[in-house]
Amino acid sequence: MAVSISDIIAPLVREYYAGLTPKEIAPQHVERREFGFGDFERTIAYRHVAFENETKLHSYLVESAPPFVSYSPSEYEDPAGRPMENKHWMGSELVFDLDATDMKLACQKEHGSSWVCQNCLDAVKAETMKLVEEFLIPDFGVSEKEISVNFSGNRGYHVHVMNEDIYKLGPGARKRLTEYISGAGIDLKNFFPALGERGHRLEGPTPTDYGWGGRLARGVISALNGGEAALISLGIDKTIARKLSKNKAEVVLGIATNGNWDKINIPNKADVWTNVLNGMAVRQGDQIDRNVTNDVYHIIRLPNSIHGKSGLVSKKLRSFKELAGYEPMKEAIAFRKGTMEVVATSPQFSMGGETFGPFNGTKVELPTYAAAYLLLKRVATPK
Repeated sequence: MAVSISDIIAPLVREYYAGLTPKEIAPQHVERREFGFGDFERTIAYRHVAFENETKLHSYLVESAPPFVSYSPSEYEDPAGRPMENKHWMGSELVFDLDATDMKLACQKEHGSSWVCQNCLDAVKAETMKLVEEFLIPDFGVSEKEISVNFSGNRGYHVHVMNEDIYKLGPGARKRLTEYISGAGIDLKNFFPALGERGHRLEGPTPTDYGWGGRLARGVISALNGGEAALISLGIDKTIARKLSKNKAEVVLGIATNGNWDKINIPNKADVWTNVLNGMAVRQGDQIDRNVTNDVYHIIRLPNSIHGKSGLVSKKLRSFKELAGYEPMKEAIAFRKGTMEVVATSPQFSMGGETFGPFNGTKVELPTYAAAYLLLKRVATPK
């Protein structure tokens, strides 16, 4: 009988959970949380499960070795209750799910959306830092101590906000927060009253303005100081980027001193600055990922649990400050013991400080964590 991926991975998952203490895996107020579990085919096969305490959750994970563990950022009086209204919602963390797949990166055209390269991980890390540093802290008034970040275990990061004022917000208010950070529905005329009107100087925001206006001004000035490539990265056409870059000093002075955005002539101003706004928004992706934030009944990967499509840990960072230097392909490894033989067809990848591949139907002996990664990515088969 052929050996299945489950036969290989389940014992590794069980050993990982056995090596943790209950406190290391259980969320705060575990008795108020709903849990869901997945198998190797479905990330959530069943939910509406509750545990009385940390020890019972930990025992379940060791005994069952589920490939996916999700939990509710919401707290309930009866987390196992059905239907949902019988759970009696008490409040919820605000959660953001940022995934490299949603960023439509050029590298994904080469390796596909299921594979993750270093460029993917760097880009989604930058987007996560943007969310916290440019929106949550300055605009939402959240303190760094109220923010928890964990690697998703695969292609991105999850940001949890534990704030008393946010805790009781319903789906409508959470949706408005999502729209704000994604720039949805923002009317540029609010910042540029004369936009589209002939014969009027284009006056707009300055760097000290609050919210999106100040963000636009600071972002454009930063890109101007960063050079032509930085302007292009904001969605500005090459020709206009070159013109702006050549007149950098004059443009920066105009925006910074009195909000004069008309120091040089730019055609199609509305299109140009709309592209810039979109480039500065947080790319939270499709409706599924936005529902993580908006839907108080949504469940999400449990921090420090195993991700069943990578074998990596959904590692919780000690603090937000750690994110800048965090390397998940080194620091989120779970299965560190031994080696394993597989037949692999995969791009080159780095993991645990080593580089492997590329493989083209190659039988190869790899560290267990690297072999498990390829098996769960479905680019390798057991020997």
